[in-house]
Amino acid sequence: MSLSYAAYRVGIGLAGLLPEGVVRRAGERLGRAAFDRAGRRRRMLIRHMSRVLGSEREVEEAAREAFAAYGRYWAESFWVRPRRVPEILRHISTEGVERVEAARDAGSGMIYALPHIGNWEVAGTVAHDLGLELLAVAESLPDSKIVQWFVDLRKSLGIDVVLANRPGIMRVLTEALERGAAVALVMDRNVRSGGVDVDFFGERTSMPAGAAVLGIRTRVPVFPVAAYFHAGRGHHLVVEAPVEMPTEGTEEQRIVEGTQRVARALEKLIERAPRQWHIVQPNWPSDRGRR
Repeated sequence: MSLSYAAYRVGIGLAGLLPEGVVRRAGERLGRAAFDRAGRRRRMLIRHMSRVLGSEREVEEAAREAFAAYGRYWAESFWVRPRRVPEILRHISTEGVERVEAARDAGSGMIYALPHIGNWEVAGTVAHDLGLELLAVAESLPDSKIVQWFVDLRKSLGIDVVLANRPGIMRVLTEALERGAAVALVMDRNVRSGGVDVDFFGERTSMPAGAAVLGIRTRVPVFPVAAYFHAGRGHHLVVEAPVEMPTEGTEEQRIVEGTQRVARALEKLIERAPRQWHIVQPNWPSDRGRR
């Protein structure tokens, strides 16, 4: 058993014994405490915050709170159990979920395009409660046991995980959309080769093209979605109007423009609560090589 996996198991066991409020506050405090010791990740998050906020006075404090949000995300992941889902749902407020319900009632599949903000997995919990089959594409990790823990956890919450490196993944997702499922794609960080160059917070970077590719080929709605933390307990799930995919030009041109439109929609979601946006890795070409 790897040390990383052993640490996960200990964290899961401890969190499961404690009340939600204790776990949530502990996660936030640990996140803030980690900020001063995070070295490169701290500096990277400050760079990301400066792109969103611009003001130097706000940037460092915003980055500290983003670390708190990151800590809370992990704490909630450790605390959640299938038996606690009804309790979680009672503390979720929603905005725009009628758009999802309308697509579901029309028999349409749908795509959720999400940023790394708040606790994005709450979107899957709500989708399952609405009676939707939901597939979430997730990054694979070096430790296979940790990956399997994530897969099993999400499965127990009604979320089927498809790893991003799975062969034939686009076929799997297309078939899911054609049978009326929802597909969740966290879109604000490209972890694989390829992608599409877009303007994102005023700088060119690569973004996954999956939402645009699937949206254009299957003609299902692409909803920008975010699950923000409440100041205290619970979450606020936002579903924006679907991104209008272009209909003119070659498929490649439409995918490029469609991905740019998704990027703009993600910017708006992040700007609503930048202190909850927690990407701590390099995300723009100019980030690479920074220490």
